[in-house]
Amino acid sequence: MLPTSTTARSLLVGQVIELRRLTGLKILSREPTTIEVESDSFAVLFRFGVVVLFNVGADAEANLLARLRPLIQEPFDIPVVEPLDIEVRPESPEHIEEGRLILPAAEVSLLQVVADILAKSLVLDHYEHRAAGAFDRIEPLAERMQIGGRLPRQAKRLLMHIGEILQIQHRMVARAQVGEKPDVLWDHPELERLWQRMENEYELSERQIALERKLDLISGTAETLLGLLQDRRTLRVEWYIVILIVVEIVLTLYELFFRHSQ
Repeated sequence: MLPTSTTARSLLVGQVIELRRLTGLKILSREPTTIEVESDSFAVLFRFGVVVLFNVGADAEANLLARLRPLIQEPFDIPVVEPLDIEVRPESPEHIEEGRLILPAAEVSLLQVVADILAKSLVLDHYEHRAAGAFDRIEPLAERMQIGGRLPRQAKRLLMHIGEILQIQHRMVARAQVGEKPDVLWDHPELERLWQRMENEYELSERQIALERKLDLISGTAETLLGLLQDRRTLRVEWYIVILIVVEIVLTLYELFFRHSQ
């Protein structure tokens, strides 16, 4: 049982947590993976690299992260952290009050729903920052083409931008499944109201749509620039071929004329 007032901490620790290799910990649930850290403290683990802690002290958090580190692919040197204050008020409906989440109880299923929202919000925030960085890098290329009609010289940079966007889209859809409801709602449909209220509070759907539009814009811009660059190179090769043909014709005519003059 959690205390009446506690803090949830969601941590983005890496790209993937290999949950199938998880051993030596007391697992309370597998959908999503929920473990007991200490008495009255829990952690919900997500494959897409997020750990959500409930009432876990600093020492216990450090020990848990150290045990999880061998399971983390592409771990971050410093985890991205987002806290949320939680207060348990028996017989009170769940709601957000002045930035604090009010819950009627501290049941595991309730905490799993909260963890799902916090984890997806944190992943969205991470990819929003990555998309903003990609947008800042590709915007000057588009402006250069608009102002001076100049194309970037390196196709490799454009391919890297396209690859980065495809990677973000894959991780959002295939791993995080930001737009999907959590599996815990199948067993506890009565918690859908809580999930919907928090989903609206964190604006997950709106943020996902905005991020997807930005990713589509970045990807489309990079693909357009790459296509123009390839067309320019194709045209250049065609000119080289034309020049070689002209040179061949000139040499042939010269040889014929020289022989005829002799």
